Amino acid sequence: MTSTAPEAQQGQDAGDQHGEESHSWQRRLRRFGHSPRPGIGLRERLVPPYTRPGARLWAVLGVPPTLADRLVRWSAWGGPLLVALVAGLLRFHDLGKPDAVIFDETYYAKDAWALVNQGYEGAWPKDIDKLILKNPSGVEIPVDPGYVVHPPVGKWIIGLGEQMFGFTPFGWRFMVALLGTVSVLMLCRIGRRLFRSTFLGCLAGLLLAVDGLHFVMSRTALLDLILMFFVLAAFGCLVIDRDWARRKLAAALPYDEAEGVLRPDAHIAENLRLGWRPWRIAAGLMLGLAFATKWNGLYILAAFGVMAVLWDVAGRRTAGAVRPYRAVVLRDLVPAFVSTVPVAIGTYVVSWTGWIVTDKGYYRNWAATEGKGGSWTWLPDWLRSLWHYENQVYDFHVGLTSGHTYESNPWSWIILGRPVSYFYEETSGCKESATGKCASEVLAIGTPLLWWAACFALLYVLWRWFFRRDWRAGAIACGVAAGWLPWFFYQERTIFLFYAVVFVPFLCLAVSMMIGAMLGPAAGTGAKAELGLPTDDPGGERRRTLGAVAAGVLILLIVWNFIYFWPLYTGTSIPEDSWRDRMWLDTWV
Repeated sequence: MTSTAPEAQQGQDAGDQHGEESHSWQRRLRRFGHSPRPGIGLRERLVPPYTRPGARLWAVLGVPPTLADRLVRWSAWGGPLLVALVAGLLRFHDLGKPDAVIFDETYYAKDAWALVNQGYEGAWPKDIDKLILKNPSGVEIPVDPGYVVHPPVGKWIIGLGEQMFGFTPFGWRFMVALLGTVSVLMLCRIGRRLFRSTFLGCLAGLLLAVDGLHFVMSRTALLDLILMFFVLAAFGCLVIDRDWARRKLAAALPYDEAEGVLRPDAHIAENLRLGWRPWRIAAGLMLGLAFATKWNGLYILAAFGVMAVLWDVAGRRTAGAVRPYRAVVLRDLVPAFVSTVPVAIGTYVVSWTGWIVTDKGYYRNWAATEGKGGSWTWLPDWLRSLWHYENQVYDFHVGLTSGHTYESNPWSWIILGRPVSYFYEETSGCKESATGKCASEVLAIGTPLLWWAACFALLYVLWRWFFRRDWRAGAIACGVAAGWLPWFFYQERTIFLFYAVVFVPFLCLAVSMMIGAMLGPAAGTGAKAELGLPTDDPGGERRRTLGAVAAGVLILLIVWNFIYFWPLYTGTSIPEDSWRDRMWLDTWV
C-alpha cells in the first residue's frame, strides 16, 4: 500500500526549499539510453497528490480494482463522516445529564438566555440556578444590565440552542455539542489535506473524538470549545487557501512538453498576482468570530497571519522566485492583511450589534454621561462607550489574581497536572463500594495516554520542523504555540487547564503525524520502485510490520483510556473506590 507516513513527502519538503530541476546534460544523454532517477516534479511539490492504497492491499482483501477506486473516492468524505458520527453519538448521549448548572454554566447559560431575548446580558440574582432547573419558564429575565467580561458570540451560539430546546441543561449544551461534533469532522478533512492521507486525517479526528477534555467541553456550556471551533475552522481555511494559491502558481508556470514537466520561472513566481482569495477572507471571518468569543483569539489571529505569509514565501520560492520575500511584500502582504485583520475586527464590532442597538446595556450610555468631553467626541457615542467597556474588561482580566481551587500553571497543562472538577456529588448507601459511598464527577481532563503521547509527538514535530523544514510540522507547532504560549505572559492571573482545549486539535494532528512516522513508507514507494527495480526488502517489511503493531497498540490504548475514564467525563455514579482508582495523580483530587 502507498505510504501514509510523513516521509512520503520528504522529497516535497526538500523541494520547497531548493527547487531542484533536471540538468541539461542528463537530457542530452537520454539519446544514448541514459535513464535518470525520477524525482518529484515541480507540480507535485506545489500541489502534492493524495496517497492511495496500493494494489497489494486490495488484492489481499479480494477487492476488484473498479470497486477499489470507488471505495477510495468514497473514503475521502465517508471516512470523516463516519468518525464524526461516532463523535456525535458520544457527545449527544445523555447530554442533559447532569441535570444541574455545572461550573461556569452559571454565567454563560443565563447570559445567553438574556442575550437572545433582549439583546444584552442581565444582572441575574444570586441563587437562581435551582429555580431555573425547577421551572425555567417561570424565571423572569432581569432588565437591569449585567457586567460581563467576554464578547458576545459564544453566548449568542449557546442562546441559539436555548431558543430551540428551552432554558434547560440540554438546551444550553446543544450547540456546543454540535460544534464539538463538527470540529471532529473538520479535523478529519484538515488532517487529510495536511498529510495527503485519508487514513492519517481520520486518525487525527478519531483522536479528537476520544479526547476527554474536548469531550467534556463539548458537553458543557462554556466558551472555550466555541473558541476552539472557530480557530480550527480558520486554520482549515488557511490550509485550503495555501493549496489554492499553489495551484494558481502551478497553472501560470511554463510547461515543458518535451519533458512533460513544469519549469520554474522567476519572473512569473515574483510578479504573479494571485487576486481574489476567498478562503483567506473566510479565515479572517473565522478569526474574527474567535476573537469575538474570547479575547485570546487575537493572539491566534496574529500567529496565523504570520504563518500564512510564510506559506506564500515558500510557494513563490518553490515556483522559482529568486527573492521570494520581496515578492510577497510587494504582491501578497497588503492583500493578506486586508483580507484578515480588517475582516476580523469588523466581525468583532458587528458581534456587539445587540448591545449597540439597545440603550440598556452595561456602559451603553457612558459616552453621553461620564464620558463627555475629550478629544474623541467626534466618534459616535456607541463606539466610545464600547471602547471604554473594553478597557474596563481588559483591566479586569489582567487583574484577576484571586486564588481558585482548580487553577493551574500553563507549564503543567501538557501533562494534565491539575484538571478542573465541574461537578461532584457523593451518595451514601452504595452497596458496590467498600466504603459504602458512590461518587459522580464531571472532570475536565484530557485522555491521559493521548496527552502524554502528545508530549513525545510535539518533540517529533519540532524536530521535523527545524531539521527537515516540514511545513506541516511548522503549521502544527504554530497552532499549539498560538493557543498555549500567550498564557505564560499572565501567570499571575487565575487560569485553568480547560483553556488548553483550543490547541487540542493540533495535539491530535501531532500524534497522528508521529504515528505516520511509526508506520513508515510502505512497500513500493522507495528509490527501487521509482527506478523500476525489484522491491523485495525483508528488512523494510519487518520494520513496517513492527511500526504498524506499535501504532495499533498506541491507538487501542488511547481508546481504552477514554473508555476507562468515561464515568469521570459524564458524571456517571461509580463506587468511591473505583473513583479513587482513576485518580492517577494526587493533584487530580
